[in-house]
Amino acid sequence: MERVNEDRTTESLPNQELADETYTFALSAMTTLFFIWGFLTALNDILIPHLKSEFDLSYTQAMLIQFCFFGAYFIVSPFAGKLVERIGYRCGVVAGLLVMAVGCLLFYPAAEIAIYAMFLFALFVLAGGITILQVSANPYVAVLGPERTAASRLNLSQAINSLGHTLAPLFGASLILAGAVGAQAVQLPYMLLAGVMILVAVTFFFLKLPVIRSVEDAEQAATTDDSVWKHKPLVYGVVAIFLYVGAEVSIGGFLVNFFAMREIGGLNEEVAGRMVSYYWGAAMVGRFVGAALMRYVRPPSMLAFNGLAAIVLIVATMTADGSVAMWSILAVGFFNSIMFPTIFTLAIRGLGPLTSVGSGLLCQAIVGGAVLPMLQGVAADIVGVQLSFAVPAVCYFYIIWYALRGSRTDREPAFAT
Repeated sequence: MERVNEDRTTESLPNQELADETYTFALSAMTTLFFIWGFLTALNDILIPHLKSEFDLSYTQAMLIQFCFFGAYFIVSPFAGKLVERIGYRCGVVAGLLVMAVGCLLFYPAAEIAIYAMFLFALFVLAGGITILQVSANPYVAVLGPERTAASRLNLSQAINSLGHTLAPLFGASLILAGAVGAQAVQLPYMLLAGVMILVAVTFFFLKLPVIRSVEDAEQAATTDDSVWKHKPLVYGVVAIFLYVGAEVSIGGFLVNFFAMREIGGLNEEVAGRMVSYYWGAAMVGRFVGAALMRYVRPPSMLAFNGLAAIVLIVATMTADGSVAMWSILAVGFFNSIMFPTIFTLAIRGLGPLTSVGSGLLCQAIVGGAVLPMLQGVAADIVGVQLSFAVPAVCYFYIIWYALRGSRTDREPAFAT
């Protein structure tokens, strides 16, 4: 007997009002997941300086934290997609949360035996769970309701994701960096997070969520002669996502150590850790501002302007001292805000039945968050942290090019913005 995927058909609802209420409840539930993975991702910015100090690591070695974390996106994404196709979105969410809980629990033995490699393994498992969660939640939210409001639903979810990014450094600074002694300082925070993951997983297991279509695009894509590799905006967009995520994550990972430098801020780790919230908080504010401005400004123009602003701010960071350097690098977060969703949208334009395939490639490109921090770590060991910000600056040059030229379709003139 052929197995029926729980997500193949749309649940019949008695009337539109009931449908709207059901979708609103489901969206509220799913949005909590965006907060969770945003929170756990930003917590790495606190983990990096703590473990660097505890294990006396070089910057390159410390950036293995981001390498293992974001490397999981590239490795796990294809398997996560197949898993979700078999078990459905809701069970995919539950599976992702449970894997994340296992990753958090692994921090306890890692701290007990005080082996850095064990921390890296725990982070890889944790990120693998987040990958499953994203593969389940992103498409579900996108189709959870009328197509005309899909963008607003995703913007709302991404804003909540940024809220998680903003609050995580405050949590980490208070429980990990404040008077922390030894690797054991991470045990309590990550045990608490494991408990939350398990509680949320149990809740989602018993939730009654609308059943939605998930395989139509894949079935249509199988019958078309088109290929994603023929769509240059997508191909160039994969590189843009790779560089953007790499730049954003790389900057966040160096902030605590940068602010601790005597000529910059001379802050202790706890205070510097709290300052990281301004970086991610600026991205949250910028997302709302950018969404409003895009009603009047074309997305490519907004993307190019934000890329230029980020470069100017990084140059100021590299050449100034004191508060100017501090607030310049923090302000980059504001201009990062609209980059990911804008690049994503420009890249998948006109893909039709290949949209899901293209989206998968773009999600795999998040592996840039593993590679660029390592490159900046190498640079920091050679020329110092301040000058190492040249690495993410180069990434924004490509993003400007993508906005002005690389994202245009064959029907658009060069540099159409």
